[in-house]
Amino acid sequence: MNIVVIGGRGLVGRNIVDRLRAQGHDVTAASRATGVDVITGTGLDQCLADAEVVIDVSNSPTFDDLAAFEFFKTAAVNLLDAEARAGVKHHLSLSIVGTHRLAALGSDYLRGKALQDRLIRESGIPFTIVHATQFYEFLVAIVTSAVRDQTVHLPPAYIQPVASDEVAALMAGLAVGAPLNGSIEVAGPERDRMSQLIQRFVVDIEAPCDVVANVQAPYFGATLDELTLVPHGDARIGGVGFQAWWQQSEFARVSW
Repeated sequence: MNIVVIGGRGLVGRNIVDRLRAQGHDVTAASRATGVDVITGTGLDQCLADAEVVIDVSNSPTFDDLAAFEFFKTAAVNLLDAEARAGVKHHLSLSIVGTHRLAALGSDYLRGKALQDRLIRESGIPFTIVHATQFYEFLVAIVTSAVRDQTVHLPPAYIQPVASDEVAALMAGLAVGAPLNGSIEVAGPERDRMSQLIQRFVVDIEAPCDVVANVQAPYFGATLDELTLVPHGDARIGGVGFQAWWQQSEFARVSW
């Protein structure tokens, strides 16, 4: 099967590419480094010329301003138009659990993800959308976004992070199957309050900061309800909990 992975050099993209190549598929890892730019459209038609499946795991370089919304809007239009011209038979996209709930709460990043989802559904191209909870690897970005003067202000909303490796495995499997023409959710096995989990994390990495729980603290521009970030229905549940992920992560091996 001829498969193109947009964002194929990123955390999840590399993993998906490796898995599919190991199964014998013809996989192209597309990114700006390979001459494919979803914002300008450069290289898209050439890259997708023989593609049967396109997996989009590209991401905005910013999280908390209008540029994030514009990235997803422009990228989705350019990519879906190119797929229509190429006759792609399956579009597989990575999104976020709670995207539409979060989009209504003031996050430009998540307004962009919600628009991306809608454009995929309206494109006429057979599709599958994977809504994943936050990756364990994303905990660093949460800390960075919320730290001020060595204090991390975070809401006590529930979070159910998942190992990126498990999301990659799920997407690689879905890519070679029939399109769902719908979405599927995936989450980790443990649910905890964000402020409490991040407190564990900063202690484990010996970060010189404190965590303060505040229900009004924004999450990338959005004010969260308790259950905004967790699945509300059936979801695929991964098997890797926080401690198991931590023990095999790069953070546990660093000599601070």
